[in-house]
Amino acid sequence: MRMTSIRQSWLNIPADSHFSLRNIPFGIISTASDPRRRPAVAIGDYALDLFEFSNSGGFRQSGFTNTAVFENSTLNAFAALGRAAHRMVRTYIQDIFAASGPYPDLLERNHPLRERALLPLASVQNHLPLEIGDYTDFFVGRNHAYNCGVIFRGPENALNPNYYHVPVGYHGRASSVVISGTPIKRPVGQILPDPTAVPKIPVLAPTQRLDYEVEFAAFIATGNNMGERINVNEAEEHIFGYVLMNDWSARDVQAWEYVPLGPFTAKNFGTSISAWVVLSDALEPFRTKPLARPAEAGDVLPYLQEGNEESVYDIKLQVVYQTAGGDKAVVSKGSTKYLLFSFAQMIAHHTVTGANLRPGDLIASGTISGEDSGSLGSLLEKSQAGKVHIAIGQSTRTFLQDGDTITITAAADDGSGAGLVGFGELNGTVLAPDY
Repeated sequence: MRMTSIRQSWLNIPADSHFSLRNIPFGIISTASDPRRRPAVAIGDYALDLFEFSNSGGFRQSGFTNTAVFENSTLNAFAALGRAAHRMVRTYIQDIFAASGPYPDLLERNHPLRERALLPLASVQNHLPLEIGDYTDFFVGRNHAYNCGVIFRGPENALNPNYYHVPVGYHGRASSVVISGTPIKRPVGQILPDPTAVPKIPVLAPTQRLDYEVEFAAFIATGNNMGERINVNEAEEHIFGYVLMNDWSARDVQAWEYVPLGPFTAKNFGTSISAWVVLSDALEPFRTKPLARPAEAGDVLPYLQEGNEESVYDIKLQVVYQTAGGDKAVVSKGSTKYLLFSFAQMIAHHTVTGANLRPGDLIASGTISGEDSGSLGSLLEKSQAGKVHIAIGQSTRTFLQDGDTITITAAADDGSGAGLVGFGELNGTVLAPDY
């Protein structure tokens, strides 16, 4: 990790805030007094309303002239401006909030504008930050892939022969990607009650094996034309920023349907993401190397070979499980670093055939699990497909029950004292099915 110089703010930012001065994540908000959806950044316990700030002349000293993007109800237009524009705006906002900064009259001493534009986070409603045209979920969390392979196929055949050569993925359902806090209704689907029965006849029933999956995801900023590829060493310039993801999964539905084309209704009913998009620049100090490849796998093909060895991020993950009855426990602590392929490699592979990405497209890592039982990213792994009961306070679980809530958090800290770079909370509660 790269150490960062400490910069203080005139705004009181709690030391444990995910939204320190070094972060400045972007999102879309509304308020009870103003239901318009508009862009904002999170800082400390506040959200800076960029629509109000911009219309009040807040960017007049910035050199940033595309302020019309802050009149939109999504961040797509801002994302499409590219990484240089994102960097310019983020750096300027950091200067606005810096103690003894160059622009004290714009906000620090401008109390009427602070009253209008600097809103308590508790008073804002978050919305999907970008309109998502396409959503692709990869499967590059090697530990999770191996663990699941062992459960279903045994250790000798845990990973398919292609796994170390190609970032495996599938196209998800963009329309059911929802913001943190949105409840998830237990899905109904085809389930095989007895896998050993002959003949194998399914039933239609609510899933009994509802699971969460801890994932990391990137929003695309600038895309490519159809028929063109994105070079792996240029791919990071196409990323706007990152969010946390919970890829809710119906494991019994998945077991029946996934051969031969992979997940479908087992995952299309709901996917949750965190509200604030953390820009790529904010994560630069937390780069590290991805998981090592086994020697016998050899090198990846040239189009996936990166010049930067530190191509993933070490961001600490935590999962809190709360039952409907109020029992609560931390069930996992991991890191986003446990990936076999980087997002740059995922993008390069996604476009190797000439598929065109667009601003707002969402690319996810797949489930991220660490190297021990305390860092597993799904109940499927933790319960060994339902064989092991997991203690949640005075309760136990193998899979999610109605009324249970999953809260995922992630934050990075390089020990410099400059503050956390975090994502806030990603939470969702399971509702009973309509069946």
